[in-house]
Amino acid sequence: MGSVEAKKPHAVCLPFPSQGHVTPMMRLAKLLHSRGFHITFVNTEFNHTRLIRSKGPNYLEGQPDFRFETIPDGLPPSDRDATQDVSALFHSTRKNCLAPFKELVIKLNSTSQVPQVTCIVSDVLMGFGREARKQLGIPEVQFCPASACGFMACLNFDELIKRGIIPFKDKSFKDDGTLDTLIDWIPGMKNMRLKDLPSFIRTTDTNEIMFDFMRLEIRNCLNSSAIIFNTFDEFENDVLEAISAMFPHIYNIGPLPLLGQHVPDSQLKSLSSSLWKEDFKCLQWLDKRESQSVVYVNYGSITIMTEQHLKEFAWGLANCKHPFLWIVRPDVVLGDSANLPEDFLEEIKERGLLLSWCPQEQVLAHPSIGVFVTHCGWNSTLESICFGVPVICWPFFADQQTNCRYACTTWGIGMEVNQDVKRDEIETLVKEVMEGDKGKTMKQHALEWKKKAVEATDIGGSSYKSFEMLIKDALYGPYGN
Repeated sequence: MGSVEAKKPHAVCLPFPSQGHVTPMMRLAKLLHSRGFHITFVNTEFNHTRLIRSKGPNYLEGQPDFRFETIPDGLPPSDRDATQDVSALFHSTRKNCLAPFKELVIKLNSTSQVPQVTCIVSDVLMGFGREARKQLGIPEVQFCPASACGFMACLNFDELIKRGIIPFKDKSFKDDGTLDTLIDWIPGMKNMRLKDLPSFIRTTDTNEIMFDFMRLEIRNCLNSSAIIFNTFDEFENDVLEAISAMFPHIYNIGPLPLLGQHVPDSQLKSLSSSLWKEDFKCLQWLDKRESQSVVYVNYGSITIMTEQHLKEFAWGLANCKHPFLWIVRPDVVLGDSANLPEDFLEEIKERGLLLSWCPQEQVLAHPSIGVFVTHCGWNSTLESICFGVPVICWPFFADQQTNCRYACTTWGIGMEVNQDVKRDEIETLVKEVMEGDKGKTMKQHALEWKKKAVEATDIGGSSYKSFEMLIKDALYGPYGN
């Protein structure tokens, strides 16, 4: 290997093994690659298999300086094409992944086929990446693929315990109005209710894995040399300032879909990290629809619901009389496959398209899309901003409740659906956003945020400059090498 290749910086990218984390880490990896980094992208064996099933066996070939490696996740083998149980992943990655990951990094550093590892970029939920860095003496930065507001809320889990707010005494908190309690003491976050904080707080036992894992992993991030956020200064200004006051080495480089436009055209640029097989026929279907006439519905890769809620969504969409594109994952219904009534399918056959997965960015960029019905995952929230599309929010878990609150209040781009969803409400909300005055205002706000996001990621913008500083200071620099 020539000396030039040997001098290349080498970043090992370690996402948490679910779609919403793999996607933004892949975007970041491609950006680093475009700046001369050799990349090793580390998936779990389970997700590696899903990628090959989704993309075909040649997907991972042909890039000598962008390679894929795997580690086991410690869960029982499975060939299901579905998202794994999140609590099981939390428990298993914490317990089982340090040793195989450390072995992988040692293996990379003992071969002359690739440059020496110069930094580890690990997801904030992959604490064993921090531990491996300590043991091996390799610089490491954390990447937060969630919102800064969600991150800050999780940083305050200990404070919720100190104030005696959690654990809740019993399950009655879900229905007795407790969740409407205002929380006005989290730095940089205003007008938050308990129900707007990440769903992990809804527990009667603070040792329960979902709460305990998030509390410790997010708190321990502050022991890192730097944290990267997929957001931009103006979008989450107050909360980013509050995080900076606690931890000065943060880099706000989002939205990554827009910053990624600076990656030169290549085979790698079009590399998608979708764990589901994307169905592109929806784009031709959208081509036949009028501008801003289509309702796009996608609850992301993890949301599950009851069969009754699925039916309520279905009839709400049918009754609103607007054309719609609805992504119905096979595993979207709790413990069952998603079956929709025959009379519904008959009713919507001229104006509804149902698919199991789609290329979301291309869909949201399509001029025919008028509104996005979403679970408010952070990738979906940012993508709606990138393309100026207002949202109807039905948050499921994690930081989705927090993102929903910001979308409906601070950013003015969204309206929320009641958790116990009813068809009449879906019909009313869709009509309001597509036809009403409130919808026009939301659309205007979405377009204003799009303009600001484009400015932030353009050359000289705040996110673009932050990315430059990340490479110079954190990945090459003083608390790096």
